[in-house]
Amino acid sequence: MPPRLEAATLLHPPPSVLFELCDSREHDSPPLLRLASRRPLALLALVPRPLVLFTAGALSGAIAKSLTAPLDRVKILLQSLIAIGREEGLRGYWKGNLPQILRVVPYSAAQLYSYEVFKHAFRDGEGRLTVPRRLAAGACAGMAATLLTYPLDTLRLRIAVDPACRTLAGAVAVLAREGSGAAFYRGLGASMMGIAPYMALELSSYDLLPPALPSFARGFLAALIATVSCYPLDTVRRHIQLSAGKSIAWHVAAGGIVRSDGVVGLYRGFIPNSLKNLPNKGVKLSVFDAAKKALVAGELAYEEEKAAMHDDLATFARPL
Repeated sequence: MPPRLEAATLLHPPPSVLFELCDSREHDSPPLLRLASRRPLALLALVPRPLVLFTAGALSGAIAKSLTAPLDRVKILLQSLIAIGREEGLRGYWKGNLPQILRVVPYSAAQLYSYEVFKHAFRDGEGRLTVPRRLAAGACAGMAATLLTYPLDTLRLRIAVDPACRTLAGAVAVLAREGSGAAFYRGLGASMMGIAPYMALELSSYDLLPPALPSFARGFLAALIATVSCYPLDTVRRHIQLSAGKSIAWHVAAGGIVRSDGVVGLYRGFIPNSLKNLPNKGVKLSVFDAAKKALVAGELAYEEEKAAMHDDLATFARPL
């Protein structure tokens, strides 16, 4: 199994390159076409590395959300898989998936890309990434992604549970009446308190679990560790987000849940959430890991082909 990739490797690209093709009269085919036919992955070396990582993060989230959409439908509608298939057919399992994709793509891209950036930034003077620094990188990545996409999550929750918010436009109008722009960020503090430890545990656990495990299994177990540890914080966050027109302190919301339902109330919905969330995270992290490995393999292939085709290559230029 190839060694695990670290942020320092991923964020120091080789010299940026684009081919200037040599005189076609002297060659049977342009070097770029020959490179594409012989080593397709080497073409990744022609794309700016941050763009590849950011795109890989976006695609990882979209693929994971699409593959686990049937389980998400079960959680939201509280129906069995059999009932959904009988009443709505096969397409019913993916009903409402497009809005989910539109929300998860920017979040996943920002989260996974920023994790690589923070891992690189938090290395010590000797280039080492200790466990505390790795945890800090995961926490910062989660908070950065949450800050960027929080209004989309607020809208999704209101549409799911509030009869007055049947459409996206309707939800925007209701939230605007409740508190102008601040309503879209209601519960942000609680979300930050929840997402920081969750992402710290999830992302660092994925990196630290034995590499002999399949990447999906590492992603699944990493998400399980984080979910068991941090689920009560997410319960409080949802409670605050759904308190229409009210501003509730985090400790007040948590105390109200415990008084009403006991400590078990903090884990309400844990099982259906885990049935949907854990496979999703396993897919997302394994897809992103595969994309990173493909990127590095492509760059190595490019360097090998460049050496073999040196007579065919002209000058180099930075990608546009």
